[in-house]
Amino acid sequence: MLKKLLLLILVSLSFASILGQHSINGKIIDNQKLPMPFANVILNSEKENSTPKGVVSDNNGNYSFNNIPEGKYTIEVSMLGFKTKTSDKFNLTSNKTINFTLKEENESLDEVVVKSKRPVIRQTAEKLVVDLENSEMLNNSLEDVVKRIPGVIVTNNGINFAGRSDVRILINGKTTDYMDMDTLLQDLPADNIAKVELIEQPGAEFDAEGTGPIINIILKKNVRLGNHGNVGLWLGEDEGFEYGTNASIASYKNKLNWQLNTGYSAPTWRNDLFITRTVGDTFYDQATIEPFDPKRIWVGGNLDYYINNKNSIGFGTRFNNTISERISRSNTDISSTSSLERFVTENTFDRDRNTFSINPYYEFKSETDRLFVDFNYVDYKNENTNDIYAVNGNTIPFPNQRFLQNGKYNINTYKVDYTKTISNEFKLSFGTKYSDVDTDSDLQLFTENSSGGFDFQPEDSNRFLINENIFALYTKVNTTIGDWSLSGGVRYENSYTKGTSTNTNKTRTRNISQLFPSASISKKLTESLGVNVAYSYRIRRPNYNSLNSFVTVYDPLTSEIGNPNLKPAFTNNFQFNLTFDSQPFFTVSFSETKDNLFLFISQDDDTAQISRTTINLEDRQNWNFRLFAPLKFVEGLEGFTGVIVDYNKFASTELDPDLLLTKWNYGLYTQASYKLPWDVKAEMSSYFGSGALEGQIDVGWIGNLSFSFGKKFMNDRLKVNLGINKVLDRGFVGRVNYDNINANVESNGSRQNVQLRFTYNFGAKFGKKKSKSNSSRDEENRIDSND
Repeated sequence: MLKKLLLLILVSLSFASILGQHSINGKIIDNQKLPMPFANVILNSEKENSTPKGVVSDNNGNYSFNNIPEGKYTIEVSMLGFKTKTSDKFNLTSNKTINFTLKEENESLDEVVVKSKRPVIRQTAEKLVVDLENSEMLNNSLEDVVKRIPGVIVTNNGINFAGRSDVRILINGKTTDYMDMDTLLQDLPADNIAKVELIEQPGAEFDAEGTGPIINIILKKNVRLGNHGNVGLWLGEDEGFEYGTNASIASYKNKLNWQLNTGYSAPTWRNDLFITRTVGDTFYDQATIEPFDPKRIWVGGNLDYYINNKNSIGFGTRFNNTISERISRSNTDISSTSSLERFVTENTFDRDRNTFSINPYYEFKSETDRLFVDFNYVDYKNENTNDIYAVNGNTIPFPNQRFLQNGKYNINTYKVDYTKTISNEFKLSFGTKYSDVDTDSDLQLFTENSSGGFDFQPEDSNRFLINENIFALYTKVNTTIGDWSLSGGVRYENSYTKGTSTNTNKTRTRNISQLFPSASISKKLTESLGVNVAYSYRIRRPNYNSLNSFVTVYDPLTSEIGNPNLKPAFTNNFQFNLTFDSQPFFTVSFSETKDNLFLFISQDDDTAQISRTTINLEDRQNWNFRLFAPLKFVEGLEGFTGVIVDYNKFASTELDPDLLLTKWNYGLYTQASYKLPWDVKAEMSSYFGSGALEGQIDVGWIGNLSFSFGKKFMNDRLKVNLGINKVLDRGFVGRVNYDNINANVESNGSRQNVQLRFTYNFGAKFGKKKSKSNSSRDEENRIDSND
């Protein structure tokens, strides 16, 4: 009888306990009323020593907590890139539904948004943000990623946007000026890139550095609760077999959030250069074939510790290593009415490049205040052995040469930013930054002697040291008044640069103190139509490589020469944007640069040698007009298309003879995606341009067309992509006709690239419900300055 009574009591207590448990559910959306998958939802209880419960919203933005005992609770919803929202305190006595609408954290007061499944495009008066993480297009290097930006053209000669080649690249807002553009584009792997910002009108919180657009590469950062990760493998064919692999793992539990990633890749490609020209009565026909097959390895990670709901600390680190051993072959036929000679040389390269960075930070954040303290350290080393020698078929005596070129760069940057939100209509920001840069570039030339050894040539060798310090202060105000949105600020920068040549024992110094204003004004004209105008004043300091007084020899007739006498360039930028239905529609911009940094090509008629060197050009002007529209004329079609018309003018009366170059260019770009049968997602990217000015070179039409197909398997754990790139790829074909130079130039890469990529995802992200989209919107990074 006693046992039956005890059993009855236990059953009654269990039944009462079950009756006292309830469920909480709801839906999370953004300002556009679109569902927000993979948002972090935390349930906090008022009971002492209670452990918060966490879930992640599903593909439709829904979340739920089950079997929750009665009590008093709050719910906190967060997603990186959006303002954290906390519910009012509630007493749970029955099942409850609580919905949330999140607002973008970095949304400026004049921002408009274009949303599609692939990609997400957000346009402000200052920048265009392209989220490519959910794209089906296959990207191996930074060059592949940059090509996805609307209107950006990448050729063997560099990057061009709207007729402007003075583009600057940042990584998480940090400088990459210590690397030359080609090295940066090829060496940075794409696997860890979340999105790209194209900044045409940087505000006062950004460095004033750069006369042209800024491309800011934002790396991924973990924002998922629980443990998860992925592994990837890709195979391809370009200039030979290529392959790569990568892996990442992350965890977000309680107050600790960390992520690790690593990878290895061995891509292949080819760059060809063809030059034909006439010097006097002699004709030169040069062909250089240069295959590439570098080996890259990288590892990186970041860790964040949330001390409490207002204070957090963390750090990130990256290490990249690229080893490149290759041989380029140059063949130049030299013909006249009476003779035929031939330069046949091979150029071997043995390069080892290492980049290491570490970035600790502290952040205080409340509803009205945000303080961010940041330190960034970069150590970059570039070791290069370069041999140029004559081979079979050569008929002109040429001394075999060896170049040893080592470069070391150390960059320390300290930065503090503070933002005060006084009301929904008024925000004040100010901050300071100090950077210290030391570079050490050492070039040693050796020539082969009769016994096969190499003799050092001190007169043609040099070591160049640079120390540069930049101190900056800024303040900025954002406000709204009715239908008007205003943003204005000013930045003060004081820079001191010291360059020393150990060969000549000469030292040059340069000190610049300057104010750099910026402003933008926006107005909502109607429910559908909006307009904004923006202005910025900026400086472009010569990069560290161009200041080195080195002579880099590519072959017996082609070289590049540094210029330690370069001055900084200053630019006034103006821009007008028209938006329709909250989408960027029409843009007009104008910029004028004094002392423009210009890559000048010259020819020595006595030796027939062509050399390139950066000079200060008296004046440069650029106009560009852009039409932009989403693709919606076919059901299921996503993407965008646009037209760019630009005009460039380069002028100088300081050269002999005077230089005046002008040209109009017309371009059409399209990126579109479509869902095929069997849940196969297809994507196409294309660009066509009528021609442009690349410095002195008058370039003809160019074009590029690429396709990619993707499908998911195993409950979305496995993703397979097939990429067919460079289906159409007409590169750099132009002409130089100035002074004594009359040359045709063609610079092209390898044709057609096919890649197959497998990505397997594991962990908490895939532990529950099948999801048909990944979390590209979660991979927002906090960028506070253009370092």
